[in-house]
Amino acid sequence: MNHLQVISILLLLLYFSGIMFIVLRSKASKNTEDYFLAGRQLPFWALAVTFIASWWGGGSAIDLVDHGFNQGVSSFWIYGMPVLFSTFLMYLFSKAIRKIGTITQPQLMELRYNKSVALLLSILILVFMILGVATQAVVIGKFFQAFFDIDYKIAALAGTSIVLLYSFFGGFKGVVVTDIIQFVFLLIAAIVLFIFTYNHSGGFERVYEIAIASDKPEFFSFFHNLSNNFVFIITFGCSWMIQANIWQRISATKTPADAKKMMALAFVVFIPLYLIVTLTGVLSLGLFDSVPEGGIVPAIIIQYMPVGLAAFMFLGLCSAIMSTMDSMINTGALVLSVDIFKNRFRPLAKPEQMVWAGKISTVIIAFLGLLLALEIRSILKITWIGSDFLATGAFVPLILAFIWKRGNSKAATASILFGLLFSTYNLLIALGVKLPTAWEIASVQQAGIGMVASLLIFVFVSLITKPETEKAKAFIEKAGMIK
Repeated sequence: MNHLQVISILLLLLYFSGIMFIVLRSKASKNTEDYFLAGRQLPFWALAVTFIASWWGGGSAIDLVDHGFNQGVSSFWIYGMPVLFSTFLMYLFSKAIRKIGTITQPQLMELRYNKSVALLLSILILVFMILGVATQAVVIGKFFQAFFDIDYKIAALAGTSIVLLYSFFGGFKGVVVTDIIQFVFLLIAAIVLFIFTYNHSGGFERVYEIAIASDKPEFFSFFHNLSNNFVFIITFGCSWMIQANIWQRISATKTPADAKKMMALAFVVFIPLYLIVTLTGVLSLGLFDSVPEGGIVPAIIIQYMPVGLAAFMFLGLCSAIMSTMDSMINTGALVLSVDIFKNRFRPLAKPEQMVWAGKISTVIIAFLGLLLALEIRSILKITWIGSDFLATGAFVPLILAFIWKRGNSKAATASILFGLLFSTYNLLIALGVKLPTAWEIASVQQAGIGMVASLLIFVFVSLITKPETEKAKAFIEKAGMIK
């Protein structure tokens, strides 16, 4: 091992020890609300930071840089625009979500519709969260593999194990505390990475000259390839807007007003954060002829930075990946323990039993995500698959639950079942199964067909079946959508 690898491992061990010390010293969780919502006692700015850290994570810090190198400024549409679109929608609904006061999304769906709809949503969320964990396991596996020159499977196992340990002992409070620390590390790392890339690439003028010489006149066009990029807003944006780990943070705020302030702060902060990562990828065109094996970010750290700074950068980027993974694990465990274990099998479970159910669920979600990461190693493919399930299956019944009284349980059931079948069909094709299809997989057409069909099914079934007027009215009034 070289000096950089030795120093990086020592820093990682020190960092992990510090996190575990903080987590173990914090007050033990006494019930589910403590373990998964930190007792609703956290300030809005802390929840905003953990929200930002959970999205501005591995994909943004590493994968988006590679896309910026290949696609230019328009790569902002892949992660940045969907995040802004989702955050804006959640800003509009945040007060209503918090006023309902449930711990999980399926609990909310049970209040609005029925237990069957809640169970179906639980399945969708579990699929999405496991795929989300898999995405970050791939990111950290490839990062460790490139940095330490070790086998990918060992790298993915090591990175996932670190996150699992502090998530297991700390619950949501541990996730929030570590996310705040990780966000600071990542912010410093992103700024330093941008500065180094700018200085060594020769700046934007030289990169522009390289792009022209490489026959890439559209490299600095924000609206290049707009029709293809728009698919990311439709699928990623709509699925991320209803992402359960973000609704968990909204539910964890002290008041509905805090929920709205949290989303507003996050929206403003996201703009420069995603922009700086995109521009780092753009500037890297002045450093490399093609994306290096293992990605651009590890290559810049290893090839261009002094040993001490490179080790610190390694730690900062590890923080980015971990901050997203811990959020996915915690929310997946929340749904598995509360919405499936307690609601379906042990409704009379004691508070201390539910804390242990949450911890065991944490292990299960991390393990399943890791297994997927060992089989599918494409970050964007896994992200797309997970988003397709939520966008086609859950977006319509969740959003219309707040604004359309005529929507009922039968319609929600039909809409979610369609989403599950449609997305599973597309998943099988993406994995290589030979099935007929009238649309291109992972395209605007697929996203449009899925979401429009889901909406039409929901509206049609609502109109031809018996309304649930009183239940719907009570829910919408509680949410504050009707004065």
